[in-house]
Amino acid sequence: MPNLNLESALKELSSAEDFLEFFDIKYDAHVVQVNRLHILQRFHDYLKQVGELPEDEMTCRTMYTRLLSQAYEDFVHSNALTEKVFPVFHQQQRSTTVATVPISTLTKRKSNATPF
Repeated sequence: MPNLNLESALKELSSAEDFLEFFDIKYDAHVVQVNRLHILQRFHDYLKQVGELPEDEMTCRTMYTRLLSQAYEDFVHSNALTEKVFPVFHQQQRSTTVATVPISTLTKRKSNATPF
């Protein structure tokens, strides 16, 4: 991808490994294998926080490298459950209320009921 500008090159990347290699970030394959979607989502979230990207391609590349490295490091030192990247991790646990049925309601029969 050496002949492509940064924007075009990014469109060619498809995996967390592709992004990390493109930005020359050293990584542990096991960390990426377990957290690839979380790392990419965190990277996306960090980019959203920046807002407007720098116009200078080299400055933009440096910023992307820093943010992707930060996203990766988040999962080197933590895990997906702790980091809660996706909305599903923010949902409250459902209540585990137990319904009770009185035994007397199970044994009463209507007068016209047929016995088993």
